[in-house]
This record gives sequence, structure tokens and C-alpha cells, in this order.
Amino acid sequence: MKAVLCGAFGPPDTLAFETVDPPALGPGEVRIAVAAVGVNFPDLLLIEGKYQVRPPFPFSPGLECAGTVTELGPGAEGPAPGTRVLVYRPHGCMAEEVVAPAECVIPIPDAMPFDVAAAFPVVYGTSYHALVSRAALSKGETLLVTGASGGVGLSAVEIGKRLGATVIAAASSDEKIALAQAHGADHLVNYRTEDLRERVKALTDGRGADVIYDPVGGDIFDASMRCIAWNGRLLVIGFASGRIAEAKTNIVLLKEMSVVGVAWGAFAFRNSDANRAYFAELLRWYEAGALKPRISRRLPLADAPAALQAFQTRSVVGKQVLLVERPGG
Repeated sequence: MKAVLCGAFGPPDTLAFETVDPPALGPGEVRIAVAAVGVNFPDLLLIEGKYQVRPPFPFSPGLECAGTVTELGPGAEGPAPGTRVLVYRPHGCMAEEVVAPAECVIPIPDAMPFDVAAAFPVVYGTSYHALVSRAALSKGETLLVTGASGGVGLSAVEIGKRLGATVIAAASSDEKIALAQAHGADHLVNYRTEDLRERVKALTDGRGADVIYDPVGGDIFDASMRCIAWNGRLLVIGFASGRIAEAKTNIVLLKEMSVVGVAWGAFAFRNSDANRAYFAELLRWYEAGALKPRISRRLPLADAPAALQAFQTRSVVGKQVLLVERPGG
């Protein structure tokens, strides 16, 4: 089979696309013929050696994929061969075949295309865990989403609306916030041309946002702390800006606010039953038309370096997906 391989930490152009042996199938595991692979910012961090996971070399990046079950290992209680599924893994999904524990393999609706399914687990899993479990976002509250045009940002906008929140979407261009508006955002902030703190205060009659969902970090995190409501919850999703911010504890104290970490991947592997319940709900919402994953770019699997380079230039909106091309279509 073919796979994208990282042989040493480095930039995307150091990745190889090579023929390798199919992965061995162990007890409790499921083999999947991959049709599509979702691409995420952590994949870039992973190959650069900047992520919390450091697999032994060589390894394939890729946190999520979708395809068809072809084989079950001994004792596996996973979906039967022929079932269409989505898969989440710590790495290894950028390959024509993937082996995963049965609990990480979830059947998808018949009407869900493979490219959409491949773009689904990381962003919607993260946002559901963040907004429902970590922040307990309630109907009528105000949710501020920064980096709102990215994969996780757009999913947070959609889930926030589904939960009955008023959603303020913030991003770095008018084009990006317009995309967030198309996914349901009530109010828009271009933080390149507007002051985030002042704009959010104006939109909330001075109260601030009850919940802030921040995958950006850096200066945006700093501004978010100053436009959060009393007893608000600031969700730490990631650091796409490149700078890991530090919370000013005097503001935490004065606003009785909570700074809440969100690590959906770690949660999913520790609490597979709860995570499967998340996805049962999310897939129902998808079938009802409430969730509409935005795929902005589809590339062949061999073009993984180009997809990862797009994160370096911050040109990604929505999700990128890699497609597995097999002889005969």
C-alpha cells in the first residue's frame, strides 16, 4: 500500500510518499480501506516535532479518515466488513489502509460522503466536547468564536447555534467572517480592522461573552480575557497564532472566570463510550442538516505536503481533505 511517511522531524516538503507493508491487524482491531483523510493543524505540528505526541520514525501523520471496513481482528466487536465508517487515531491515517481499535471506528450514515466523513471527527469532536462538556454552554448565552473560519471555528459556530447561543464570530478578514456568517453566526468581528475587546463589549451591552472558544492563542487570547463576562469560561483549543499565551490571574480573579483546557483526542481515547455518545448526537445533527462541514480543498493523498504547507501560510478556511485514488476508480 502507499502511505505518506515522516522519517525525521521537519517541514512538509521532507515528507515521502512510499510503498509500505500493510499494518498488522491485532486483537480488538479493525482494518479499513481508506477513501479520504482529513488534514488538521496538529498534523503540521506532529511532523515538525512540536506536538505532544512523538511517534517512532517512520510514521504517517493523519488524525482522521473515512473508508470501508475490510477485516476484523480477533475479538473485535467493531462494524462488520463492508460498513462505511469514520476513524480517529493519534496518527497514521495518511495511508491507503489503516488499522484502529474498534472503539475508534464509527459507522456513518449512508448519505454521508467519505470526504465529509473524513473532515468530521477532529473538528466536531473537539467543539462538542468543548461547548457541551467543558463549558456547559446554555441556551441564551453569548459565545465568541475566534479563528471562526477554520475547521474547528466553523464547527463551534454551528454547534453553538444548535445549543441556542448567540454566536459572535471573529476572524482576520471580511471573507473569513462572511463564511462564518453563512454557517450561522449572529455577529461578526474582523479583528484585523476592529478592536476585538471593544466590539464584543458593544455587541453584549458591556457584559462580554459568556463562553469564548479560542483556537488562536497569542494576542487574541489576551484580548479575549478582557472581553469575557463575569463567571465566563475561556476555552483553550489551540495556538494557531504560534504564541502560547499566559493567563493573567488578576483578571481570572476579578471576573471569577474559568480558563478551561480542551483536549478532545486525549478525552476520546480515555472515554470511548462517552465519545461514541457524542458522535451519535453529532451524526443525528448532521442528518438533520444542522452541521455542514466546509471542505475548501480536495487533493490526492500524495499531495499531503501541499495541504500541510497551507497551514504555514494561514490560508486554510474550513477543512482540507486528501483523497485516496485506486486503480479503476
